[in-house]
Amino acid sequence: MRALSFPYRIDQTGRTATVSADDEVRELIEQILFVAPGERIMRPTLGSGVGQLVFAPAGEQLAATTQHLVQGALQTWLGDRILVESVDVAAEEATLTVSVRYRVRLTAEASTVVVRGEV
Repeated sequence: MRALSFPYRIDQTGRTATVSADDEVRELIEQILFVAPGERIMRPTLGSGVGQLVFAPAGEQLAATTQHLVQGALQTWLGDRILVESVDVAAEEATLTVSVRYRVRLTAEASTVVVRGEV
């Protein structure tokens, strides 16, 4: 099964780009991580709110807050598609690393998404 790629783009053949089902799930997780609540007009609660933590001091509190926000947002928005096995957050100096291990409910295939950002 193929799905539309996000963000929307045209592929090298001049057609709408598509991705595999596994890549679609990865793209959905990235959307949840990067979208701020209130950013999407028709879905004002979509997103994790992690972007609001950019100016927070790095440390254990930031890591725990990020883990809580990401876990809750993924459960809320993708709970019917994935089973989140773990959300690991590491805050080192000015870099925040979020690692999401999940299992796709339809195929039971396990995967991991790792996202790094400057805080």
